[in-house]
Amino acid sequence: MAKAAARYACQQCGAVTSRWTGKCEACGSWNSIVEETPVDLTPKGLGAGRGRTIELVGLKGETEDAAHVPSGIKEFDRVCGGGLVPGSALLVGGDPGIGKSTLLLQVVARLAAHGIPCGYVTGEEAIGQVRLRARRLGVADTSVTLATATAIRDIVATLDKPGAPQVVVIDSIQTMYVDMLDSAPGTVAQVRASAQELIRVAKRRGLTLLLVGHVTKEGTIAGPKVLEHMVDTVLYFEGERGHQFRILRTVKNRYGPTDEIGVFDMTDRGLNEVPNPSALFLGERGQAVSGAVVFAGIEGTRPMLVEIQALVAPSSLGTPRRAVVGWDAARLAMVLAVLDARSGFTIAGHDVFLNVAGGLKIGEPAADLAVAAALVSSVTATPVPRETVVFGEIGLSGEVRPVGQTDARLKEAAKLGFARAWAPKGTRCRGAGLEVEEVARLDELVARLGERPRAKPGPGVLERSRV
Repeated sequence: MAKAAARYACQQCGAVTSRWTGKCEACGSWNSIVEETPVDLTPKGLGAGRGRTIELVGLKGETEDAAHVPSGIKEFDRVCGGGLVPGSALLVGGDPGIGKSTLLLQVVARLAAHGIPCGYVTGEEAIGQVRLRARRLGVADTSVTLATATAIRDIVATLDKPGAPQVVVIDSIQTMYVDMLDSAPGTVAQVRASAQELIRVAKRRGLTLLLVGHVTKEGTIAGPKVLEHMVDTVLYFEGERGHQFRILRTVKNRYGPTDEIGVFDMTDRGLNEVPNPSALFLGERGQAVSGAVVFAGIEGTRPMLVEIQALVAPSSLGTPRRAVVGWDAARLAMVLAVLDARSGFTIAGHDVFLNVAGGLKIGEPAADLAVAAALVSSVTATPVPRETVVFGEIGLSGEVRPVGQTDARLKEAAKLGFARAWAPKGTRCRGAGLEVEEVARLDELVARLGERPRAKPGPGVLERSRV
């Protein structure tokens, strides 16, 4: 029998080549090509006979909706679509030390307190380390069972029997291995095969599988992209290391909405829920200052008020800096270009720093008008009124375009004591009790915040003209 030819696979993107190279031609990563032994999946290679005929049914039929089991942590249940679904697989990714293991340990401890058998399988820590964390979190008295294992064969044998836990945490999928493969744990082949075996037993036994996934330096989950396609739900745990806020964001969910977020506060006793994130993000606001604007945004189905801060300062560099935290840098460049081309408001020759307070990351275009207001306010030294929220999308011709879910934005602002909103033309306030000031074009916003002050020319400082 001829020996199967070896193949070489990239451990970053999964690309397969016939020979080893130092650099992957597909993704450009270095020293990521590893030799793998191919597995013959044909009926001849598997030693199987003819397959059985499967039954085809009609599209219309009586099928019960997937029942969600609440975990008792409302912010976690929100991003999961109402709770955990039996027979589903959930993948949680995030930076090292962000709190993934802490969150899932609190989840299974809360479920175990309600009588649901839960297990925690770790491949990175010893049993004593997990017990120390449980004691610090105050959940050591719950009935969660622990195990240290990395062999998928042993884990599957433990789960595929009566009396097995109904909810199982695997921490982490990159440490697991299938002994039939020659590659090391964490490689593309091992991650794919390990997840496939675990998901198969979860579907067959009706277990809920919670997988912890490592992330690369780019912030994506390590391993093959097919891993995110195999699971039912993908969550990203975000946050700054020096900040106490943590954001749990849904990027895929077969049983609920995507782009939903849950907000947590990291303390020495674990993660605490934040039921009103808007009040938390705006809790440290002082007097009205130039460059600070409150944006009324939407994250998933939840209205969210955050402060956008901008600082524009003269630059002595040939290429001024553009530093952005929590927003899209390309969108900032677009807003600056529209301000220059359509309103004559030039910030060339100045450093621009933009920050979303609280560590939240904003992705919706409705923040364009708030960012423009912060930039103009910083340059003109004219504060936006303290009781005002701003939202709206800016077009390339300088018009302010309407956005969705305006009622939810305005009601959230009114609930927190705001009295006025700068919004696109046509925005109506239905029962929120706010005064809506329409902004049809970017010129109106610039005129509303006054003219730019003149600065004395100096080394590296351009004289700022009037608008």
